[in-house]
Order: sequence, then structure tokens, then C-alpha cells
Amino acid sequence: MKAGKLVFANVSAALLTAVLATAVPAAEPILVPAGTASFPTATGPSSAATGTVAGAEEKKPETLEPLFVRPLVAIEAGRNDSNPAWSPRGTFIAFERSVGDKREIRITLQDGTPVQTVSHLLSSGGSEMKFLFPGVSEETSFNSGITWSPEEFRFVFMSNGGEGNYDIYVQDLGGLEPGRLTDHREKDGQAHWSPTADRVVFVSGRTGNGDVYLLDLATRALTRMTQGGGAYLYPRWSPDGKKIVMMHGGNENHDIVLISDVAKPMDSRRPLTTWTYDDLRPIWSPDGRKIAFYSNYNAAGDPRVWSLVVIAADGSDPTEGDGLAMRVVAKDIIPDVETGPAWMPDSNRIIFVKNDRLEYNPLYVADIKQGTVALIRTDTKMNHDVACSTDGMFAFRAQVNQWDQIFLARLKH
Repeated sequence: MKAGKLVFANVSAALLTAVLATAVPAAEPILVPAGTASFPTATGPSSAATGTVAGAEEKKPETLEPLFVRPLVAIEAGRNDSNPAWSPRGTFIAFERSVGDKREIRITLQDGTPVQTVSHLLSSGGSEMKFLFPGVSEETSFNSGITWSPEEFRFVFMSNGGEGNYDIYVQDLGGLEPGRLTDHREKDGQAHWSPTADRVVFVSGRTGNGDVYLLDLATRALTRMTQGGGAYLYPRWSPDGKKIVMMHGGNENHDIVLISDVAKPMDSRRPLTTWTYDDLRPIWSPDGRKIAFYSNYNAAGDPRVWSLVVIAADGSDPTEGDGLAMRVVAKDIIPDVETGPAWMPDSNRIIFVKNDRLEYNPLYVADIKQGTVALIRTDTKMNHDVACSTDGMFAFRAQVNQWDQIFLARLKH
């Protein structure tokens, strides 16, 4: 992919191929035999920092039977649901619903009881699009990317307000109208609310490339956190609210970057990966000690094949070479670029989607501490968009008769 000004769409062609592969309609009803194909994991000796273990790829994975698997809401044709996002305490779950050209955010309780629909429309407007975030298009009333306040009763989201210009909005749970937090001719999005304060980080195209900004919700003070070549994307706060991790780069080579002191963003910025592979969508473990991300590193050198990598959050792991390669915990996966790796509450397990079209892309769980992987028998097809709640329940997208639905499940332990 050539470098250019359209930086928010500057995600590798290999990643787009992997994501688009999951959108092929399922040809059968939802119930399918559970897959038990062997699944490779760690690539090297054991690592004290991440708990990966050599030899796991030689073992046939265990099959786990969930306590339950059920749709969040009634299964219906004619609309696609995606990108589930739990509130911090797991009380609410939000997801995005697309019907024709419209995308809205639906909020429900765990049992599917409707709470709120978010679909913002401005009274007038219209502007030419210059930037697009990954997965975003010039559609009427496009609302996405919800992120919750720590107390769960407010949220921030991205919307074009039906006018074509994407900005950040804040709204109370149950509130009728959102408040506009940004109003710029360039695109603002990919917001993340601090888990400890009324502060939001987001990405903006106002500098020409894509930089991360910090917005204080009380004072509306805006601080630029990054600068310098390439786009900075998908910033995420650490669980203690003191650090921010993100991806940075372009031309099919993004690195993982850490800001270790939010008060000194330029001075405390450091790369956590520096190799030539594409590293995407870093997510903190709940305990803040590890960071998981997707990488198209693989022994065969095939940029279309993705791996799940886990590194120490303090930067003590190697940033490239064999040392970083040994931090791979799962191979040949499908990256959930909109949601990122799905950590379970114990900070030792990650649920991911296996790139196995014969088995309709089943769900697996990698146990980093034990160095094992296991198939999760959900009997669902074309799985994607996994997100875990703080109580261990997880949500994911699956196809039913060619339409995307949100399902909930829970492991026995």
C-alpha cells in the first residue's frame, strides 16, 4: 500500500485480506460440528515474562464445552450486529447495528433487555471526506466506537451526525442528546476513556497524518500526545490510567509504542516493537502487566498469516528478532482489529479466532501461563469481534444465515 494522506485507511493489505475473509457468508445453518484440528502455539523456549512454552504446537488441543452459548438478542435477518463492548463492570453491553446505510449503537443488559439506542443526527451540514478510519465509510448516520466512563453511566462515541464529518461525542446513559466534544473539519475517532479519570484519548487527522490527543472532559483542555512521521492509531489507557499504548507507522509496517508518563508524552514515548512486521491493535491485560497484539510475523514469512503476541508491559522484552518471536502465543489467527485481543479477567488467558475456514473460524483460548491452547465448542460459524467482561462472560459475532449476530458465552472455569 502506497503512503499517502489517507492515513486512517493505511492498514496493511494483509490485514484487510484477513478481515475480509471472515465476511464470506456461511452456506449452512448455524449448528456445525466442532473443529478439533491441531493448533500451533509458542515458537521457542519458555519465557518468564509471558509464560510461553515450547512444544505446545505438537499437542492436540483440548476441547472446552462452555456453560452456555446464546444470542444476546433475538436472531433476525436484514441487519448485521458487530463490535460488542462491555461496560467496565459488565453491567451493560453495547454493540453496533448496521441496517442499510445506517449504523447505530445498541446498549442492552446481559440478558438482552434494551437500554438505549444511539443514533445521532445533526440538523444540517455536509462536508467532503478526506480521512477514513479503518472500517468507516461515508454513510448516513454512522455511529461507532463506544467507550465507557469508569462508573458506567456515561459513554463517548464517534459519529458523523449524518453530515459526513466524524467527531467525538459524550452522552449520559439514558440521555436524549449527546454533547459534542470535538468539532474539526478533519476526522476524530478511536476514543478511549481513562479507567481512572474524566479524560479521553483519541486519534485526529487535524495534523495531516493522524496523531493522538488527550481531552480533559471537565476543562475541555486538549493536549497533543504524539508527533512525527506516520499515523498513531488505536490508543489505549493502561488499567491504572498512567500509561498509553498504541500502534504507529504505515506502509504495512506498524510498531507498538508506549507512552509511560502521560504528563510527559514526548519524553516518555518508546517503541515496544521495532521489527519489519506489521504489529496491530495492542491491548493491556487487566492487571496491566502484559500487552497483547496482532503481528504478521510467522516463520514462513507470509504477510497474510497473523499471530497473537504477548509481551511484558514494562518494555523488558526484546523489540525484535528471535527474542520477540518467542513471545508468540498463537499462530494463524484472524485479527479482530476493531476490538483487539480479548483478555479474560485472570490476565492469563486470551480468546481468539482461529483461521480455519473448514471449521468456520472457531474460537480458541490461549492460556499464557500454561502455554496451551484449547478449542471452545460454540457451534457457531464465522466468528469474530470477541470481547470479555470483567466477570468472565464473553461476547462475539457469528453468522446465522449470512447475517451477523452477537452471541454470549461463558467457560466453566
